[in-house]
Amino acid sequence: MRWLVLIVGMLAMIAGSTSQYGLAYLIPAFRDEGLSLEQAGLLVACPTAGVMLTLIAWGAAADRWGERVVLSTGLGLAGLFLLAARWAPGTASLAVLLALSGAAGASVLASGRLILGWFARHERALAMGIRQSAQPMGLALAAATLPALASGGTGVPLLFLSALFLAAATAAFLLVRDPAPVPSAATAEKATGPASGVGAPYRTPVLWRVHAASALLVVPQFTITTFALVFLTDARGWSALAAGHLLAGAQVCGAFSRLAAGYWSDRTGSRLRPMRIIAVTTGAGMLVLAAAAAAGSSVAVPVLLFLGVVAVSSNGLSFTAVAEYAGSAWAGRALGIQTTGQNVMTAATPPVIAMAIGAVSFAPSFAVVAVFPLIAALLVPVAAEEGMAAGESEPAGTAPASGRH
Repeated sequence: MRWLVLIVGMLAMIAGSTSQYGLAYLIPAFRDEGLSLEQAGLLVACPTAGVMLTLIAWGAAADRWGERVVLSTGLGLAGLFLLAARWAPGTASLAVLLALSGAAGASVLASGRLILGWFARHERALAMGIRQSAQPMGLALAAATLPALASGGTGVPLLFLSALFLAAATAAFLLVRDPAPVPSAATAEKATGPASGVGAPYRTPVLWRVHAASALLVVPQFTITTFALVFLTDARGWSALAAGHLLAGAQVCGAFSRLAAGYWSDRTGSRLRPMRIIAVTTGAGMLVLAAAAAAGSSVAVPVLLFLGVVAVSSNGLSFTAVAEYAGSAWAGRALGIQTTGQNVMTAATPPVIAMAIGAVSFAPSFAVVAVFPLIAALLVPVAAEEGMAAGESEPAGTAPASGRH
């Protein structure tokens, strides 16, 4: 059963990521419809703006009613809003419907409690990596399909995205089963070590530092996600279709990088040390990309693809660390706060970077983006790793790895 639940959760996240983050691949189509790069960037940010308004509420709902109800309801509503967006009469109404679809689809981003309940610690980072690999896979699906579907306008791509959401909602309702509840709240609080007591996960700075580092790592990730296609077409002369196919391959590799990061974490017993290493690597890569872009070098293309893989790889690690430190009684809300912070940065990144590129071109913009992962590396609280492991007993006991099939 646990693997079936993981697969359905992964499919739901693919649908959510294709819509919430894959709209960047419709930027050329939006521009063909008369919008500026800045206007298209704002439309791309609308689903993410909607996401960040509802994540904590979805997390609290998951803590109370379970993820089956939350996933099926949220994904179904997101599909209906996108269906309505297909016939939106103007840019403003389209923006509102895209924001509403993000607000509803946020349910999938606040739903990591299933991993905490169904998998034991020694395999949990890999399981979370599998689930989180759905995000780059959704982006790969968007890169492979949306530019081609948009050849006649943005209506068909929106219809396609609506169908993905509705299919995922149906699968979640029919197949997802929540793990057995903790016997009592008092038992859970005593068993979760550093996360014991009402509000205790946030009495120390550990979770706040993980949240902040994760939010900063979003900036390079979504700079590449949003503007790689524009960079390849505008600065390197590629066609939108060829660039989309290349970037789809990079996103598939990014999905596998999350699995590799999870495996690495489980084998070493650390979530945060690999996260710090990935942050430093991403910052260095952005500096190399900036230099190559400034020189007009063809080296920029492989570096761009490298970043498309590496920059996405740490997400599962941070989610696993947050869930483990918070414990199951707080996991939904903690993951909601985590993803809210990430999506604040995700919503801000496309319009701000679009304005920066318009003002000073690609190379200086990439150089500034490099600062964010380097600061994130300093914030990652590696010393808290032992505390997270100490708070493990309740989640693993909720759903032992060998007890559910």
